Amino acid sequence: MKEDLLHFLWCQKLIYTHKLTTISQERIKIVKTGIWNKNTGPDFLNAHILFNDQLWIGNVEMHLKSSDWYVHQHEFDENYDAVILHVVWEHDVGVFMKNEKLLPTLVLKDFVKPNVLRSYKRLMFKGNNWIFCEKQLVSVDSFLLGNWLERLYFERLERKAMVIHELLSLTNNDYEAVLFFLMAKTFGSKVNGEVFLKLARSFPYHVLRKLRFNKTQLSALLFGQAGFLEDEMEGAYFKELKDEYTYMKHKFKLKGLKKREFQFFRMRPSNFPTIRIAQLAALILKYPDLFSRIIKVNELHKFYELFSVQVDEFWKEHYTFETSSKKSNKFTTKSMINLLVINVIVPMKFVFMKNSGEFNSEEVLTVLKRMGPEQNNIISKFSENQLVSTNALHSQALIELKTSYCDRARCLDCVIGCYLLKK
Repeated sequence: MKEDLLHFLWCQKLIYTHKLTTISQERIKIVKTGIWNKNTGPDFLNAHILFNDQLWIGNVEMHLKSSDWYVHQHEFDENYDAVILHVVWEHDVGVFMKNEKLLPTLVLKDFVKPNVLRSYKRLMFKGNNWIFCEKQLVSVDSFLLGNWLERLYFERLERKAMVIHELLSLTNNDYEAVLFFLMAKTFGSKVNGEVFLKLARSFPYHVLRKLRFNKTQLSALLFGQAGFLEDEMEGAYFKELKDEYTYMKHKFKLKGLKKREFQFFRMRPSNFPTIRIAQLAALILKYPDLFSRIIKVNELHKFYELFSVQVDEFWKEHYTFETSSKKSNKFTTKSMINLLVINVIVPMKFVFMKNSGEFNSEEVLTVLKRMGPEQNNIISKFSENQLVSTNALHSQALIELKTSYCDRARCLDCVIGCYLLKK
């Protein structure tokens, strides 16, 4: 049993409201449950309750046991002086207000409908299930589920937007710089994402802005800051980059990373950080004004065209500086472009449109609805349980559902959980 259940029962009035009484046998009628307070202080604010036909307006506090009032030291907190009703699951001790009168107390378990408790126990018994409601997912109304998935996606999008707002505040609203940071992190993927972001922020963006039209200087900057030019090595390309970086390191007073910070172990060669840096450099070189371009693009196939770049000639025959390999163009893959659209382009467009007062939800959603769903363990497990993802918006929403709700046992905050509890 959790306090969340008490909050849910109170909000939804899933109790026998027509015969409520306090432990002192006062009749209660809930006129307004009050505003659910997710911050510090009483659980519900400005509730309207009739006590023996007399209207009281104040706050409601909830606990599993009456004694929790004292455990949490509410008697010393003036925020609880306006509490008019104490709602508990079990009553084990009387709670006195400052005027020495007993605080009216409602023992909720005496008034809960039995079917609600049965549904709650069934919902919250996980056993060997992957998620709590695994066996009941198939019974959820499809219309309700569709609306919930869209809301979940926007929750995820808003969280990504918060990161973008933080970066914008650090860069004096430089959208090009923030785009570069986020693209770098995405090119690093899950394994090297954080160190790629660290690389992108290891030098002032105005340095890249100055060098982004010159292929050699741009590559020298990125590989040099990543620590891949530290060693002594044969080869004209390596020496050219090293000499260029040595000069710019002194000129711009740069301090780079160590190459040991980048992971190669158990990675496919096409995902090596050296190849990802080369692809990132190729993209910047091809589109120095990339942000202004993505703002104008609304169709998925145009994003595929825009981000499909091939690496410099050296990297067509190498995966690292040390050894050569069979020649291949090493284009950015469709899956990588999908990640860029999902994690960078759509969130950036979302923030830009909202800041410009030109937000259009359909423009944000259409691209993702036309993109195939992501393929990972979460999406596969939902599919096994008859919740099949049909596009990237759905797959993003399901990832949000799993990580922010299922994994945290937030079933009573979840539309699916609430639906099952009321069945």
